Amino acid sequence: MSITVYSKPSCVQCNATMRALDKKGVNYSVIDVTEDQAAYDHVIELGAQQVPVVETETEHWTGYRPDKISSLST
Repeated sequence: MSITVYSKPSCVQCNATMRALDKKGVNYSVIDVTEDQAAYDHVIELGAQQVPVVETETEHWTGYRPDKISSLST
């Protein structure tokens, strides 16, 4: 499963999300929306107004969502 975390520096919810993914053993990639305009535009197109935005092959969500993270398969 492909998982991308759209993040920005010094983001508490982003860090909590990545720690939870690490703890669960989920592989993911991180894209800093402050350094990648195309990623920033993509996040806006998804309707997100905050980070983190976690995008899987079938869904996306914003913010720290332990319920969503726990439902991911490793």
